[in-house]
Amino acid sequence: MSKTLSIGKIRGLQQTSTGRGVFAICALDHRNNLRQLLHPDDPAATTREEMILFKLDLVRALAPVSSAVLVDPELSASQIIATGALPGRTGMLVAVEASGYSGNPDARESKILPGWSVAKTRRMGASAVKLLVYYHPKAPTASIIETLVREVADLCAREDLPLFLEPLSYSIDPSRKKLDPDERKWVVIETARRLTPLGVDVLKAEFPLDIEAVSDEMEWRKACAALSEASVVPWVLLSASVGIETYMRQVTAACLAGASGVAVGRAVWKEATEVTGQARLDFLNITARERMERVTSLVNALARPWSEFYQSEPIGVDWHAEYPE
Repeated sequence: MSKTLSIGKIRGLQQTSTGRGVFAICALDHRNNLRQLLHPDDPAATTREEMILFKLDLVRALAPVSSAVLVDPELSASQIIATGALPGRTGMLVAVEASGYSGNPDARESKILPGWSVAKTRRMGASAVKLLVYYHPKAPTASIIETLVREVADLCAREDLPLFLEPLSYSIDPSRKKLDPDERKWVVIETARRLTPLGVDVLKAEFPLDIEAVSDEMEWRKACAALSEASVVPWVLLSASVGIETYMRQVTAACLAGASGVAVGRAVWKEATEVTGQARLDFLNITARERMERVTSLVNALARPWSEFYQSEPIGVDWHAEYPE
């Protein structure tokens, strides 16, 4: 049975999805990761202007073949509008979190970017809000993260903007940097079960399996089906910097198991950080664009439309007067 959504949230989902109602989002909200990609030997040498120009090039090349772009408020959200890089027909999600995390590596906390807010995201004309959190269901900070998600969800409801939640898993064992395959699967699926009922509208999820440990693609589909069952909202698959061919296989498994699309970043455009000038523009406008077109075509063919989850609130005669300020 579909859930009723307010008119502003419905409009935001329409703006960020394809005509079929699935998501083909190009993610370029990276900040610290982008510094490291542009100058691997000395990330601190990466300038603000360099990052802004890179993101403008990305948007000009990839936004026309994406349903929406996911950007950050520091280096891209206002810039892509002011320069005309973002087409008017392409949706825009804006991140609200500060880059990185605070606290210990095995007990991480996420914060809202100082000086930024859900209200500002609405005022600037964005289609949706994205919140990234570091979450492990057994971490001592789990309840803190859950509270943050609820708070941001309440703010999004007040501003009538959809909330896309991106939980990233991590190890809470100080002796291990990486989750073992079984724990990773449990964490990703349990995270969806716990966080999606907290006012989230779309889940931006990690692939639930460690594909280096599990190569059977039928197992991939089973794990994605379990994720679909755990999530009470539509979910899209992030790319986590895997190669494009691997990502296409992951997207196929995810969509056949009920995913509603993608929010893809480095799998499409990562190599552009390794070149400059005309070589970068050529890569973005030819190779990266072709990749994004392939991803968009795939989700249009296979993904589950968000309209199977949501319907608009009833519109009565006095809707205009009853709609909250």
